Amino acid sequence: MTAISDRDQLSYIAAQAADARVNVELETEGMTLNIGPQHPATHGTLRIVAKLDGEQVIAADPVMGYMHRGYEKLTEVRTYPQVTTLINRIDWVGSFANEVPFILAAEKLMEVEAPPRAQWIRTILFEMSRIANIALFLGDMGLQVGAVTPAFFAFRDREHVLNQIEAVTGGRFHPNFDRIGGLKDDLPAGWITETKRAMKKMRNFCDEIEGLLQGNEIFEARTRGIGVIPADIGLGYGLSGANIRASGVDWDTRRDNPCGLVHNELDWKVWTHVDGDSFARFWVRLQEVRESTKMVDQLLDGLPSGPVMAKVPRIIKVPAGEAYVETENPLGVMGYYIVSKGDLVPYRVKIRSASFNNISITPWLLKGVYVPDIITILGSLYFILGDIDR
Repeated sequence: MTAISDRDQLSYIAAQAADARVNVELETEGMTLNIGPQHPATHGTLRIVAKLDGEQVIAADPVMGYMHRGYEKLTEVRTYPQVTTLINRIDWVGSFANEVPFILAAEKLMEVEAPPRAQWIRTILFEMSRIANIALFLGDMGLQVGAVTPAFFAFRDREHVLNQIEAVTGGRFHPNFDRIGGLKDDLPAGWITETKRAMKKMRNFCDEIEGLLQGNEIFEARTRGIGVIPADIGLGYGLSGANIRASGVDWDTRRDNPCGLVHNELDWKVWTHVDGDSFARFWVRLQEVRESTKMVDQLLDGLPSGPVMAKVPRIIKVPAGEAYVETENPLGVMGYYIVSKGDLVPYRVKIRSASFNNISITPWLLKGVYVPDIITILGSLYFILGDIDR
């Protein structure tokens, strides 16, 4: 073996030092990655500006407003009955649920109460909107990690619920069925039997989704321990619905603050999870669909007879005053604050939509994750862009 001379050793050290200097000079600042606003992974016209160090996110900011349609201002030039046509397009996947808190707030100002049968049917359609909405989420969560089959199943079985909503309201996505004082019409003949069949099919759908995704190696690796939201952080950002219940917070306004609906007449459970990660948010919503199908069955069995509309003036003129009502919509808590000056139209309407709060946590939540995790975390938060850019 040839011995290395001192001169060669010094030359080697000098060469290494030169390489190190070159490497320092070649270092660049972190890359900025634009995801959206037109991108299949952003769930709509949302833009995420992510600053990266390699593949790791060091900062991420949501840029909203690309779909802003000014619902709050448009309500000021719509009569109260016309507003339902407008607002059921906010969260277009669970549109009937959007109508309910607005109608309840208007009824509160008018001191009108819908008949018992109308309240029960409202609750049925409210929960069916939740089932149709969250079914799409369950299939979409599989799609986030490359599993196409769950999405096909979701679109297939959601039709059973949409068919029943259409049968009673006349609309699949935009029913415009709720009225101040009750509902537009009563249930058609044979609807109860067909709806019970649809609920059974949706429970089978939940079993299929669970079999496809829960325990799947890829799905578990991409969701377990990813996007963890501690309960205190989630509450600080105003999260609601399944997003906060998946962090262990036992809070559901259907149980804790019932208003105008009849959930307190039913036997049901609020599901929570302690992990607070992307998988927990998926799991809680899966249980909620099952729970909602059981609620609908109970409501159909106990449906009272009687009218579906209270006596209200033919031309709705809401007395002067202010009222706020919130309900547990499919995406979380949705509330309407109505200010009336006694006219045919609202003076002001403030909409508290769930998605706006749910997306507000993303700068905190995405910091430190890797680029592929951005997609699954956004999917697990589940937001609708019309619900953000209202």
